[in-house]
Amino acid sequence: MKVLVIGSGGREHALVWKIRQSPRVTRIYCAPGNAGIGELAELVALTPDDVQGLRRFAEQEHIDLTIVGPELPLSLGLVDEFEAHRLRVFGPNRQAAQLEASKAFAKEIMRKQGVPTPYFGVFTDSAEAQRYVSEVGAPLVVKADGLAAGKGVFLCSTVKEAHEAIDDLMRARLFGDAGDRVVVEEFLEGEEASFLAFVDGTTVLPLASAQDHKRVFDGDLGPNTGGMGAYSPAPLVTPALADRIVQEILLPVVNELKQRHITYKGILYAGLMIKQESIKVLEFNVRFGDPECQPLMLRLQSDLIEVIEAVIDERLAEVTLSWDPRPAVCVVLAAEGYPGTYETGQPISGLESLRTWKEGVVFHSGTAGVNGSFATKGGRVLGVTATGAGISEAIAAAYGAVGQISWPGMHYRHDIGQRALTHVPPEPPTHEG
Repeated sequence: MKVLVIGSGGREHALVWKIRQSPRVTRIYCAPGNAGIGELAELVALTPDDVQGLRRFAEQEHIDLTIVGPELPLSLGLVDEFEAHRLRVFGPNRQAAQLEASKAFAKEIMRKQGVPTPYFGVFTDSAEAQRYVSEVGAPLVVKADGLAAGKGVFLCSTVKEAHEAIDDLMRARLFGDAGDRVVVEEFLEGEEASFLAFVDGTTVLPLASAQDHKRVFDGDLGPNTGGMGAYSPAPLVTPALADRIVQEILLPVVNELKQRHITYKGILYAGLMIKQESIKVLEFNVRFGDPECQPLMLRLQSDLIEVIEAVIDERLAEVTLSWDPRPAVCVVLAAEGYPGTYETGQPISGLESLRTWKEGVVFHSGTAGVNGSFATKGGRVLGVTATGAGISEAIAAAYGAVGQISWPGMHYRHDIGQRALTHVPPEPPTHEG
């Protein structure tokens, strides 16, 4: 079987790494990939938004299965284009992808089904948005309605900050067309968790729980990023809570889409705020999270290809997922200045010593190959991902490997996984004599 993976980040590296383990796969292509992925797959010089070019490549190379990593090609209708040419492809179609491409659409779907989500207002006029902010007061969350690579969310503790966020999005057009419409919503307190599931239009099959770290600095300070690290499982999400998420959130959304003649097939990812018994949806994503994908792929023992084919063929009810019981932790190494402006081309040292690392894998995100070694090419550069007997051991293994890697200005958080420890009971004391 020939497989094409679309994308260039750590998520796609983790997917390619996992796909290579399937005995059914003979050849893997990745468009456009990165330097790390290039060691596992054949790189294709096509960008994820080149829908026609990707379709032509899949036809010419007789690709048996295409797996879409990022949200942009999904929102552009890549799945629709592939399916129209009878090509097997994993991911939701353009209509279904609106769950991520338009936060206002997602809110409408949730409101129709009574899915719990923060109260909100949707605005296309900046003056109206500013008036709304003045009326309801702070704290508030201001979001670009469209796709902004995980960065179009502003947590505003004052009305002044909310006004500035609206100006940035709607007048300064910080994220271009994504800010033509904004969602202003209630600020929630609690703990965030990522809940991902395979969906075949009817059946919802949850993956193991995970938790992301969005803010750039330790202690959840600084601006939002695409993700600075993640771990799985998330002890916060108990089995009982996971059942509620499926029954109260995911199934109602899938069913509401079905009532609108939209069949959702792919990964459905709910970003949740959890506080005691309260669960509210902050956002939906229509693909694997990055960096959540890295620890999830490290823990998944099932053949990913078998699961994906079951989704496409609408027989997911026959599938049971198998997981490594050990926790996994991913620490993202980023360029200095990320998520703002940053330099590229910095030589990375220390990766050679981790080629035979037994506790985990270093997944590449923003890297380029330079004279047989690696250099930085993006904001998020590497995802150092490790397993351990417990969460403490996984954290220690990940940071032990982080300590062997360096480049000028390398930045990372030092507290990835610490929240999980607050939910893990302490070891009982030992008694001497």
